[in-house]
Formats: sequence, structure tokens, C-alpha cells
Amino acid sequence: MNIGKKIHELRKEKNMTLRELSEASGVALATLSRIETNKMVGTIESHKAIASALGKNLPQLYSNIEIENRPIEFQPIKNRTDLFMHNEKASYYMLTNNVLTKKMMPVILKIAPGGESSAEQLPKDTEKFVYILKGEFHIRVGDKDHIVKKGETLYFDASTLHYFKNLGREEIQAICVITPPAL
Repeated sequence: MNIGKKIHELRKEKNMTLRELSEASGVALATLSRIETNKMVGTIESHKAIASALGKNLPQLYSNIEIENRPIEFQPIKNRTDLFMHNEKASYYMLTNNVLTKKMMPVILKIAPGGESSAEQLPKDTEKFVYILKGEFHIRVGDKDHIVKKGETLYFDASTLHYFKNLGREEIQAICVITPPAL
């Protein structure tokens, strides 16, 4: 049994709707739906809140849960089709498929000269790691500005308002890893 199926069964035993479980646990309705349908796993914090709302503790929630062996996934460049556009000058390219079923979301961020990403503020307990592949990024996290160059990294709490900007004359690129995945 997986965690989604277990939560679904426990919720049904309590005669609770998804909405009622969401209200009792404080976990977003959409997140609960994704967890129950195995589109995402959730976090330890969400599991604690769900377990508590169901009158269980974590060991009880995790009893009879089998750890799935995930297959190795290879994605050739030609199959890289998932693209998220911030605007006409900034875009994310997903580096894996089915990101909501994973524990991290790797993407390539590309920004044209003079461009910037949209401001982002991801859910609480979301983290972002950035590795600069090409160019020099101006990254604002909260009220602090960072200039991050090729080969350098930045790691931060992605629930803090942040954005990326290209002040140069060439396209800039970075690998970003978001955990847990958030869109």
C-alpha cells in the first residue's frame, strides 16, 4: 500500500470528505487530492497534520506502507517538452517528467537580456537551490540582492518572495532544484 491509498482509506473510515480533512489538517484541498491520487507524496509536516486530523500518529499512518522502487528515468533533450513561461523573456524547462510525483523538481531557467522572471513565493517549507550555468544572475530574495555568477550557487527558502533578473547582454541559464515540487 502507498501513502495516498492509506490516507484515502483512513479518511473513508472516518466518513470524512477531502474538504473536511483539508479543514481539519490545514493541508490544502488540492494537495490532499494529489496525495490521494499519487500525483505527489507530500511532506513530513503535511503527513503529521493529516495523521493528527485522522486521529493517528505518524507510525500508525506509515504502518503497512511499502517503499516503491522507482524506475530510473532518462530524458533525452528531444523529449524535453514541458515548458513554463514566466513571460516572453524568462522560461523554465522541466528536466524530468511527472514532477508532482517526485521529491524534487529540477528545471533550467533561461532569461534573455534585459528580462526577469515573475516574482515567486512558493509554499511554506519549500526550498530552492540554484546553480549558474551561464552568465550573471541578479537574484532578489526577500529584501536582499545577490549577484551570482557562472559556477556559483545560491540556496534559499523559496517561500520568501524572490525573482531572477538578467542585467547582461547575453542569455543567462541556471539549473534550479525545488523541493518539494511546487508549481
